[in-house]
Amino acid sequence: MSMTTNYQRRTKDQLAARVALDIFDGAVVNLGIGQPTLVANHLPAGREVILHSENGILGMGPAPAEGQEDYDLINAGKQPVTLLPGGAFFHHADSFAMMRGGHLDICVLGAFQVSATGDLANWSTGEPGAIPAVGGAMDLAIGAKQTWVMMDLLTKQGISKIVERCTYPLTGLACVKRVYTDLATFACTPQGLQLVDAVEGLNREALEGIVGLPIAAAAP
Repeated sequence: MSMTTNYQRRTKDQLAARVALDIFDGAVVNLGIGQPTLVANHLPAGREVILHSENGILGMGPAPAEGQEDYDLINAGKQPVTLLPGGAFFHHADSFAMMRGGHLDICVLGAFQVSATGDLANWSTGEPGAIPAVGGAMDLAIGAKQTWVMMDLLTKQGISKIVERCTYPLTGLACVKRVYTDLATFACTPQGLQLVDAVEGLNREALEGIVGLPIAAAAP
């Protein structure tokens, strides 16, 4: 098996732009805390995407310019945001009703682990003394019509975060449809992983070696 190693990882901004590319016009989207918030800065011009935050905002714009931050207008991660014309803010309970009621087209979340069939673990590592930080993740993962994960493929120790079975406490079962990483994009199916695309110079066989799981070829 030939292993190609001449490739360049996606930067965080390149990864955010890759996720943004797949968000369809008119979608109502929740961007989770951390890396996913970068997606707001890379939405293609002319594409209307309505951004939701679980603390009670609909119609967020890109991050404010330096010096223009308003700390009375923040997202769920306590980062200052902007509001587009027509945007609104409302009670936390109404926001969760939107999430639980199936009114979000897509949510983009970070993760500690994702299984090949789409189980998600992103709120606790289970370590003693670790502070659980579930927030609205369970509601989003199950309530959104599509759940996408955006993360580095490997831990700092070089271990794949896409696994056969999650060992961390689960957020949701078989809820993740796509995983966008710094090396490749995957679809999670009941049969396992399917390749969507990879960075230039990295082939499917090499990815199988990195992840340690079988990966079906990309759909023609």
